[in-house]
Amino acid sequence: MAEDPRIDALKKRIQRDPGSIAFAQLAEEYRRAGRFQESIEVCRAGLARHPGYLSARVTLGRALLEVGDIDSAHREFSDVIRVAPGNLSAIRGLAEVHRRRGELPEAIEQFRSAFELAGPDPAIEQIVRDLRREAMQAPLPAEPGRASESAPGSYAAGHAPTRPAASEEQRAARRTVAYLERWLEAIVADRRSRLFASRA
Repeated sequence: MAEDPRIDALKKRIQRDPGSIAFAQLAEEYRRAGRFQESIEVCRAGLARHPGYLSARVTLGRALLEVGDIDSAHREFSDVIRVAPGNLSAIRGLAEVHRRRGELPEAIEQFRSAFELAGPDPAIEQIVRDLRREAMQAPLPAEPGRASESAPGSYAAGHAPTRPAASEEQRAARRTVAYLERWLEAIVADRRSRLFASRA
């Protein structure tokens, strides 16, 4: 299978200049392509030369999340936030770490921090109104690898019984996390579109 032209060009650039910061872009391309282990290796090699490159640390954290190394991802996102408390991508990554650990109050707090940093913006407020309306109608998001909670103790496709149903407080917290994650995605997407428009 032929290599992606963007990845191939970045690899050649780094081969010509091993100290190039293009490693961060290559690692992100690998991550987007689902090649998480390669993304991790490229990030770590590049960060050995450029330890202060925060966007590469965010990419590393995201790739680590994808391979299930939650503790290492937590360290990367935390390191970024210590240096750049306003880094929305690192805050979102840290929120995802907490969500995967089942630490929903901590996840919600990270999302709230991101929204406070975003500040008032009429366009974002409209996005928030739209998402709030959708959230009121949306079903509870399912937990990965878990059968529906509507029938606790029942068998699903011949597997062992599911765990007891979550409390209403837990269910509400999961709804909140899912909603806040979509909200933050909307904020980041809106900012990107404004940036591209300003460069046009």
